[in-house]
This record gives sequence, structure tokens and C-alpha cells, in this order.
Amino acid sequence: MIGIFDSGMGGLTVMRAIRDVLPDSDIIYFGDIKHAPYGSRSRSELSVLTAQAVKRLQMNGATKIVSACNSLSASLAVSVFDVFSLEPGHIIEMVGPTVSYLKDVDAHVMLVATPATIDSELYQQAFQMLGKDVQYTGISDLAGAIEFGASRQKIKEIIEYSFEGKERNFDLLVLACTHYPLVTDIFQEVFGKEIRIFDPAFAVAERAKKLFWPQEVGNGTTKFLISEDSEFFRERVAEMFPESPFTIEVV
Repeated sequence: MIGIFDSGMGGLTVMRAIRDVLPDSDIIYFGDIKHAPYGSRSRSELSVLTAQAVKRLQMNGATKIVSACNSLSASLAVSVFDVFSLEPGHIIEMVGPTVSYLKDVDAHVMLVATPATIDSELYQQAFQMLGKDVQYTGISDLAGAIEFGASRQKIKEIIEYSFEGKERNFDLLVLACTHYPLVTDIFQEVFGKEIRIFDPAFAVAERAKKLFWPQEVGNGTTKFLISEDSEFFRERVAEMFPESPFTIEVV
């Protein structure tokens, strides 16, 4: 069983992409809505939340883990996973697959993410090692606004404010927070149709298929665990996974 976790509904974009490439896999998803958004939390807090999420997924049968949250990548220390006896190749985070996918892309890249992701400098270090020049912008409060159902206008204002006074000399926008693809159309409206937008969920899904198939061939079951009930989460799940039955449990 594949276990996926995030601070709320953002990771559903990753789960959707994985479900598309591994339709028969059994998937359990943990949305830690109670502690959302993760992007504003400290490194030490994120380490604790990561360990708690992995433990919860394992207790519910997950043997493969996908961290569907860019802000957590800096917290995925090997020591954390050694505690839970996860085998090599049974863990996927967001940064590695994203950087690998983009390394040969010919484009002027702007990567947008939460402040926690930008401050971790994981993307900066990875792209620098490849000799690839990438621009970065941290967007405060956007993940939370999406998670808790802010208006379209409010979300647009947050994005526009983050780019005030900045040159827009890029042609590829990388949405390095799993919440952001849920409002791709608003990003497109702000930056124009000529800007290409990349959702890292596709790179992560391809990595999952490479590492988890054919071991993860099951009955295609889907289960959601959430740490706090949310009407917005339930509505988004129903919208994104209409093809099969699922259960949602508040834990």
C-alpha cells in the first residue's frame, strides 16, 4: 500500500497523478489539516510532524511513502526513516524528482514555493549542482488561503503581491508547493497564457511508477485520513476522485 501525506488538500494533486499512472494500487492519504499549512512552520516542527505522519500511515498498512509536501523535504533525514524501518526506494519526496525532470529543460525558470521551502535552499543547492540558473519566489500565506477556501480574488492578490517590483523575465513557472496546482488557472491569469506552468506532481508520479510498480498492484482502494474535519477537503476529494469509492476518516 502506498501512503501519501501533506498538510491538507495540496497533496491530492500528487495523489491524483499517482493514481493515474498506478490505477490498481491501494492508496492511503493523510491530510494533516490540524497543523496546516506546513510552509510557515520551523524545521524542528516539520521533523516532528513528518515522523508522526509516517507512523500513522504505517499503522494503517502503508509500506511505501510519498511526502507530497515540498516544505517537508528538508525534514526527510535518513535518521527519521531509519526509525520506521523503511527500505531504500520506498520513500519519495518532492525535490529530487522535480529537479531531475527539469535538469535538461531549455527555459528561463521561476520556481514559486512556500517560505519554508525557499528558506531550506534544497532546490537552490540541487539546481546549482547541475549548473542550472533558476529564479525563486516565496509566496507567504497562499497555501493556507487555498486550503481554507479563500476567494479567487484573494488568491490572485496574494500572488500579485509576491511579485510586486520583480521582473517577470521567465517563461516556465514551477509550482513547487502541492497546493498551488489547485489554482493553476489563477497563476495563468496573473502571468499570461504565454507562460508555461509545470506541476511537479507529474515528476513524482513517474518516480512512483518506476519504484513501486509492479509491487504495488492491488485492488485500487482509496482511503483518506484527516486530522481535522474540513468541508473544503471533502469537496475537493469528491471533485478529484469521482471514479471510485473512497472513505474519509477523521483521526
